[in-house]
Amino acid sequence: MKPGTTLYFVRHGQTEWNRLRRIQGQIDTPLNATGRKQAVRNGQALSKLGLDLRAMQFVSSPLERCRDTIEIMRETLGLERTGYETDDRLKEINFGDWQGLHWHELCARDRRGMAARAVRPFTWRPAGGESYADLTARTSAWLSEVDRDTICVSHGGVSRALRGHLLGLQKAEVPELPVPQDKVLVLKNGKTIWI
Repeated sequence: MKPGTTLYFVRHGQTEWNRLRRIQGQIDTPLNATGRKQAVRNGQALSKLGLDLRAMQFVSSPLERCRDTIEIMRETLGLERTGYETDDRLKEINFGDWQGLHWHELCARDRRGMAARAVRPFTWRPAGGESYADLTARTSAWLSEVDRDTICVSHGGVSRALRGHLLGLQKAEVPELPVPQDKVLVLKNGKTIWI
């Protein structure tokens, strides 16, 4: 990210799978009513900052829940819903064989995987999926190309990976970072604030 550039990062609003603690990963799911309200709230939070929106880049993960979120936010900001780009590198971490399962099922279905994840949370990957190390490589490649203030809508895993990379966090911390859906994360000059 170019020095002095600000990244306004928003995790997509809630989906029914979020509410049910079902692992989405890269499976496409729509926002629920709560998620749509969160998108409006985040658009309103950005509108209070007095940003020069026409000079900013808007980018989203191509997954439906993120596109829905950024379109609602743009509408809340008084912009055309469709004036943004998508980038595949901003997709959620791929949970492989775990996608579609509920978190509470995993101990019974993949006890070994859960145990391995507990020991190596940053580098462990589920069968057919990605690790946080893989996700960090993918998303930091995107981040290296950000050269102007950007509003980005993506996923919880992406938020964690980007913060871990930008802030130089301990790798074991990254998978445990908080990822609220009703806040905007502002990242600039190695510092973060939530609005």
